[in-house]
Amino acid sequence: MAAKSPIVLVLGAGANIGQSVARLFASKGYKVALAARSIKANDSTADQLNIPSDFSNTDAVVDAFAKVKQVFGIPSVVIYNASAVHFTPADDPFTIPLADFTRDTTVNIHSAFVAAQHAVAGFAELPASAARTFIYTGNVLNVAVLPEFVSQGVGKSGAAHMIWAASAAYNDRGFKFYYADERKADGSPKYRIDGDAHAKLYWDLAHTETQLPWMQTFVKGEGYKEFNNLYHA
Repeated sequence: MAAKSPIVLVLGAGANIGQSVARLFASKGYKVALAARSIKANDSTADQLNIPSDFSNTDAVVDAFAKVKQVFGIPSVVIYNASAVHFTPADDPFTIPLADFTRDTTVNIHSAFVAAQHAVAGFAELPASAARTFIYTGNVLNVAVLPEFVSQGVGKSGAAHMIWAASAAYNDRGFKFYYADERKADGSPKYRIDGDAHAKLYWDLAHTETQLPWMQTFVKGEGYKEFNNLYHA
């Protein structure tokens, strides 16, 4: 009997990172589940499951995991790639309405937390040979001060702490957790991020047996690179 294909679930599967991850993992024999607001369920195939999802509602995460398990099985790689921001004036960040701040933090933290909970529950049912990796697509905002991004900065900072805690808490079970942040070669923020560079890093992280540094600052073509991570706008 042929071995069952492993599964990757991408939550927040946009045209850049999400599609790059889908192409790479599919080319390596993975079944791919993609969840996003703009995706169409009718475009699903035997090897790719499309799940329309809005992660401003945490129930969408629960529904996505349930759908993947029903159709493909338990994902061994979970990538949280959703992100939200409502911009504010750099000199007056508290002008953001509470409703917008709440929506952004729900996408950036709360839904990511629910995704991590479900990922861990699934990893516990998978064999030790499975990848059992959770990756959060971050950016520089967990170590940077950019006041016009205050809602996203709060979210990325909170998520980074969650990933850091998880990388320590689950290490003895072989579950890996990463916060990925693409940078320029000098360590400064890269705002036009590269989907293929993310996909390569995510593949490598998922298929390295042991936990590497949880905060994966990386440069296209070089991979992981440690920086002095204090950055000021």
